Amino acid sequence: MSKLTSIRHDKTQIDLVRMRQYRLSRVREQLKAKGYGGIVIFDPVNLRYATGSRNMQVFMLRNPGRYVFIPTEGPITLFDFPNCEHLSEGIETIDEVREATTLSYVASGDNLYDNAKAWAEEIADLFKQHGGDSNKLAIDYVPSVGAIELSKLGVEIVDGQEPIEHARSIKNDQEIEAMKISVRTAEEGMIRMQQALEPGITENELWSHLHQTNIAQGGDYVETRLLSSGHRTNPWFQECSDKVINEGELVAFDTDMNGPFGYFTDISRTFYCGESEPTDEQKRLYQTAYEQIQYNIELLKPGMTFREYAMKSWQIPDEFFPNRYFTVAHGTGLSGEYPYIVYPQDFEEKGYDGVIQPNMVLSVESYIGSPGGKEGVKLEEQLLVTEDGVDNFSDFPFERKLMK
Repeated sequence: MSKLTSIRHDKTQIDLVRMRQYRLSRVREQLKAKGYGGIVIFDPVNLRYATGSRNMQVFMLRNPGRYVFIPTEGPITLFDFPNCEHLSEGIETIDEVREATTLSYVASGDNLYDNAKAWAEEIADLFKQHGGDSNKLAIDYVPSVGAIELSKLGVEIVDGQEPIEHARSIKNDQEIEAMKISVRTAEEGMIRMQQALEPGITENELWSHLHQTNIAQGGDYVETRLLSSGHRTNPWFQECSDKVINEGELVAFDTDMNGPFGYFTDISRTFYCGESEPTDEQKRLYQTAYEQIQYNIELLKPGMTFREYAMKSWQIPDEFFPNRYFTVAHGTGLSGEYPYIVYPQDFEEKGYDGVIQPNMVLSVESYIGSPGGKEGVKLEEQLLVTEDGVDNFSDFPFERKLMK
């Protein structure tokens, strides 16, 4: 077997200082607009967005041992895992690094409430010094013991997800360039998947090519395990397994990849395995999904409201409606993010309104598969909203065998 080598994508064109400062300014603009004195951020993706600093990002998703206090105006204090202060050296968005208090029973045992009290007092003291006239402190999420103790100190806690999500939704040119590098990395991994796809390979073995390519390029991780084949493509959201992929089966996947610089690549394709001719049903499913994607891409324009886009979106046939994807389109940045735009039939119950703006990045989704059907097709494209339409981040081809 020939040795695979990676194409090393040039990352030197990204001005990290400019990108960090833009993102921090977006957060502070949102805090100021809401009248908040500051924000405490635990979510490691949000923390990376606001400061550009990262540390054991997946570990921190389940261990609240890293957080940052950002006042609307004033010095920023990062609380990092023990002995990790060196990771933020030279990052201009961070003024001070302190050791974090991990607010978990695993880390604290019977001292949990005492530790939470000390944590709350430290945060309240910073907020008192730098929060200005506002008593409203936003927090994206916090373990319950922390919220309880902070409330006891008279701090008015408000939800911090809204300002962060709105901040993240509009990208600057450096973010867009970083996202292009992430997409190129994913496409390289997808090419390797295509080359490796032959009867007898398992789903996990095939999926590993995307992961390896991403890590080799300095990417972070893949958020989900959404690759399935044959009968496991219907319904969607069946995780990658040891199932052997057979001749004549569809193989559907969603990249959900946090690539270089942490930027998310969220595109989907459905491959065909083998040299045989696809069935008419496989072609029908694929071409229906392709029609949905292309229609909704053509529809997408700046200035449209989320409701308008939902109502005008491609009408999914009744046959496929029960198994529909949960959004027509959604935001993409350092992860899947605001906004979620749902199907018109779901809008009153699950939808919310807003305006599609230039420099939003939206992933347009399709899943086509009948309840009880043998297979299904997943397609998705990632698009930059421009002043007069959209630009597609990816030019990865669709499956020609299934388009005939």
